[in-house]
Amino acid sequence: MVKPFKLLKNFFTVGFWTLVSRVLGFIRDVLFAAFLGAGPLAEAFLIAFTLPNMFRRIFAEGAFNLAFVPLFSKKLDNQVQAKEFAENAYSVLLAFLLGLVILAQIIMPYLVLAMASGFSGDERFDMAVLFGRIAFPYVIFISVAALFSGLLNSLGRFVAAAAAPVLLNAFFIFGLFGADWLQWDIGLTLSWAVPIAGIAQLTFVWFAASKAGFNLRIRLPRFSPEIKKLLIVAAPAALTGGVVQINLLIGRQVASFTDGAVAWLNYADRLYQLPLGVVGIAVGIVLLPELSKKLAVGDLKGGNYAFNRSTEASMALTIPATIALITISYPIVSVLFERGAFTQQDSQFTSQALIIYAFGLPAFVLQKVYQPIYFARENTKTPFNFALISMLVNAAVALGLVSTLGYLAAAIGTTVAGWSMLVLLMIGAQKYSGACHFDRQLRTALTKIIIASVIMGSGLILGDFILGNWLYQPVIRYVGLMLLILGGLFVYGLAHLLLGTWELSRLRSLFF
Repeated sequence: MVKPFKLLKNFFTVGFWTLVSRVLGFIRDVLFAAFLGAGPLAEAFLIAFTLPNMFRRIFAEGAFNLAFVPLFSKKLDNQVQAKEFAENAYSVLLAFLLGLVILAQIIMPYLVLAMASGFSGDERFDMAVLFGRIAFPYVIFISVAALFSGLLNSLGRFVAAAAAPVLLNAFFIFGLFGADWLQWDIGLTLSWAVPIAGIAQLTFVWFAASKAGFNLRIRLPRFSPEIKKLLIVAAPAALTGGVVQINLLIGRQVASFTDGAVAWLNYADRLYQLPLGVVGIAVGIVLLPELSKKLAVGDLKGGNYAFNRSTEASMALTIPATIALITISYPIVSVLFERGAFTQQDSQFTSQALIIYAFGLPAFVLQKVYQPIYFARENTKTPFNFALISMLVNAAVALGLVSTLGYLAAAIGTTVAGWSMLVLLMIGAQKYSGACHFDRQLRTALTKIIIASVIMGSGLILGDFILGNWLYQPVIRYVGLMLLILGGLFVYGLAHLLLGTWELSRLRSLFF
């Protein structure tokens, strides 16, 4: 059985560095809002930056890594074979990415139209095409960095892989201040910062892998039986990633016909992505190699224990975050973003989208807990089928409601599709004996987490009423938001102490 200390220590290690990255991401987005607002330049750059990230999520983190990590983890008893497999996978991935980048440079106008056909015929289109061509090579560096990160995670070395994303946000922040100080074109500066940051991220994880004994060389791609198996497993995962990105495309298309909506949805997305990134991604990163190793030795009991503790830890953070984003969405958006080019109206529209996204947050996080159950068994076909169904749900909801709800239809479609995907994953996982059985400890903890979160939510509503004037005054509003958040955390912690959710000895094992 996996030791809870080791599992949760790794979870909090990844979560801490993800939190650092997300905090820098918040600073980046605050600066974006101040410098760019929700105008044409902001929308053009956001679409351009989405393109390499979309393909990275499909082919690298979304497909290649989900297939690579379980296969690589099972070869770690023989480092020579593991290194040979990793080098060959590295070379195949790199060759594919080079071809992808060349093709993308040629068809960039069509990619922009696929993302945001509402840009056609106005200034946003030409800017998005130019920015996209500059930024797209980022997909090479970040995808290869994702492979090295998967390798490091399989080795139980989580720090470097979790810390690397910090560099991207740091480069964006320096780029914004540098462009303002030196009077450079902000759009071009940010676009060039993307591939430069990718080089820095790749260099960082490459050195970490070399230090761990995996100094991978580029070789001529060889389609060995292991690589063929990798590609067979990766293909459905790539299709799954493609379906997920189509969901995003539907949202972008819906939003692109309303001026400012692409930016409103992006800022709202960034806010709910904070708990999703810190909790959901951290759990998924740690749980996948852990389950792969347990299955390799037939330890189903240990695998189920890891699943239960991961679910418990993730929900202890996700459910209160959901309640907080719903109850105090407007103060959060207003204090964080409302300055410079970002207006009060932008805050109102962004907070409305944030509330809708927040309702889907538990589903998005739990997907990260359930998906490793399939991927650890090299089953990527079933999640693809489920993702396809969720895509149809998203399209039906978003396109069906756009005429009456406008850009909010995109957020509603995303949230409904997220819950649909989770339900399907939960039902499908039942075929794996003992893989995802909720133990008594988890059921009890979930009940108390929900009660404590509702109590906290009531406290936040009261706090918002009491601190109302502070939250909307210059300078003092930052203190007001900090007091509101700290008060919510205090009430949540106090509620757990009164409910007796965790014994003191268990708290020590979680954090120390």
